[in-house]
Amino acid sequence: MTGNCREFVLTLSCPDTRGIVYAVSGVLYQGGCNILDSQQFGDRASGLFFMRVHFEAPEHLAAVDRLQLLFESTRAKFGMQAQFHDLARRPRLLLLVSRHGHCLNDLLFRWKSGQLRVDIPAVASNHPDFRTLVESYGVPFYHLPLSPGASGPQRAAQEAQILALVQQHGIDLVVLARYMQILSPSLCERLRGRAINIHHSFLPSFKGAQPYRQAFERGVKLIGATAHYVDEHLDEGPIIEQEVQRVDHSMDPEELAAVGRDLECITLARAVRWHCEHRVLLNGSRTVVFR
Repeated sequence: MTGNCREFVLTLSCPDTRGIVYAVSGVLYQGGCNILDSQQFGDRASGLFFMRVHFEAPEHLAAVDRLQLLFESTRAKFGMQAQFHDLARRPRLLLLVSRHGHCLNDLLFRWKSGQLRVDIPAVASNHPDFRTLVESYGVPFYHLPLSPGASGPQRAAQEAQILALVQQHGIDLVVLARYMQILSPSLCERLRGRAINIHHSFLPSFKGAQPYRQAFERGVKLIGATAHYVDEHLDEGPIIEQEVQRVDHSMDPEELAAVGRDLECITLARAVRWHCEHRVLLNGSRTVVFR
C-alpha cells in the first residue's frame, strides 16, 4: 500500500487461546490495512499472549480512535489490553540527571543526530552541572535542587515540579539518565510503565555508592548495566535490557568505571528506543521485548 496510508503499531496482551492471530489479522484486513510486520509470544508461565503488529492503515482509518472503534468487538471477545500507536507522532521525553552526564549526553546526541526518533523538550536535574551541555543542544534545562538529607515536604515539592514538567511538555516517557535520587512510591505509581532507569550493574548486587570500587574489591570478571522500568522497589522494576562485558584482574576501578559508562549508555539507549518503538510489553514483574 502507498499513497495516503499511515503507519501504526498495535500492541496487545490477553489470556492465551486459539484464534487470536487469525482474529487480529482478519479485522485489519477487513478494514483495508496492510500488515508490515507481526510478532507474537505465548507465555506458558503466566498463560498470557502478547502481540505487536506494525501495519499501514488507509486514509479513512488513519486515526487511533477510528482503529480502536474497528477493534472494539475483538478486544472484548478476547479480553485484551490493546493500544494503537500512530508512528507519525514522536514520543516526548523528559530526561532526569544528577552529576554523571554520560547517559544524558549519549541520548542527546542520538536524538540530535536522528538515531533516536523522539522529541526531548526538557531536561531536569537536582544539580546545575549540565546546564551548558543541555542548552548547547537547544533544549531547556530545569534546575530542581534538593538539599542533602532533604525532608519529605521538600522532596514532595520537588517531585511536584517534575510532574508539572511532565504535564507542561506532554511527556510520554521519563528517563532517569543517572538521576541519583529515589522516587517516592506515589511518583513511581504516577509514572508506572513510562519511566526508565539505568542501573550500574548487570544484576543489582552492588548497590549504593562506588559500585565499581565494590566490584574491584570482589574481583568480578563480568560487569554490566541494567535498564528497567521504575517502580516502588529500588532498582527492582521490570527489566528491559541488560549488557555485560568481560573484565580481568589488570583493570583498576577507574578502568572498570569507564567500561561501565559505555555499557550504561548502550543499554539505556536500547531500552529507550525499544520503548518508543512500542516493542516492550509488561508481563507482571517481567517484560516481553519484540526486537
